[in-house]
Amino acid sequence: MPGSKKLWRRINKLLTLLFLGAVVVLMVVYARKINWEEVWDVIHNYNRTALYGACVLVALSYLIYGCYDLMARFWCGHHIAKRQVMMVATICYAFNLTLSTWIGGIGMRYRLYSRLGLKSSVITRIFSLSITTNWLGYILLGGILFSFGMVPLPPHWYVDENTLRLLGIGLLVTIAVYLWMCAYAKKRSITMRGHTLELPGWRFALLQLVISCANWMVMAAIIWLLMGREAHYFFVLGVLLVSSIAGVIVHIPAGIGVLEAVFIALLAGEHVPQGKLIAALLAYRVLYFFIPLLLATCGYLWMEGRAKKLRAHNVNRQAEHKTAK
Repeated sequence: MPGSKKLWRRINKLLTLLFLGAVVVLMVVYARKINWEEVWDVIHNYNRTALYGACVLVALSYLIYGCYDLMARFWCGHHIAKRQVMMVATICYAFNLTLSTWIGGIGMRYRLYSRLGLKSSVITRIFSLSITTNWLGYILLGGILFSFGMVPLPPHWYVDENTLRLLGIGLLVTIAVYLWMCAYAKKRSITMRGHTLELPGWRFALLQLVISCANWMVMAAIIWLLMGREAHYFFVLGVLLVSSIAGVIVHIPAGIGVLEAVFIALLAGEHVPQGKLIAALLAYRVLYFFIPLLLATCGYLWMEGRAKKLRAHNVNRQAEHKTAK
């Protein structure tokens, strides 16, 4: 009915405005927690070679993360343009890092992908695959580093090294079970609240591991480079993994304070000057979290403004694909 359509359009516009307002408020709250004078001093006095190299690695990491959704595109069989998929994935990643998985990883994906013409069931498969891919790399790398004792812990810390080794072995067992299920499991899907989640094949699972491990390793390389390479790279990677899971447990947006606390505690005996370490972590936050968030906000607004045209383009692509068949 015409009346109900107009009402729905008004409600949709109102929800869009409320969503944008919430995003702005969250960004303001996050920005107020940053000491901008300190940020400027760090960037102004930083080693330019390390800074430029870190910027390249940040861009590489976001591109790798975008590949998660490209894999999901192949897996789900939808026909949204690849450049749109990459843009949605990187926007969601920036919001995810700073404003939590519920806003970036899930809410933002539902919003953008639905505007581009995907059904909720397909979007569920996309974000479930993306989240799974991200943590598979974490589990594999953590399993290797923790079980081989490559992350020495300070005395009287929250866990001892034996516990960390056992955790590492458990993580490796988890990866082995996942690969076995992808290769041999007879029941390959589960339905939850009308959404069907499926196990990929073992080759696809191996690709998930490779891409995700690459992303975590690039993230660690950014911090390692900003620190002036004064600590062993794999130790920095291990500390990043520990701080990441601590950030998830604590549930602080962007893990503010958690990342720094874990790095300072674990790198205290590595002869890395504390001032240099804090400067590196601050530069990492600006380059990897805040600047991408600003760019992602601009990208989000652009996609919202062109959503109808992009959706029409996707509909035409799908029609051409069906005709070609």
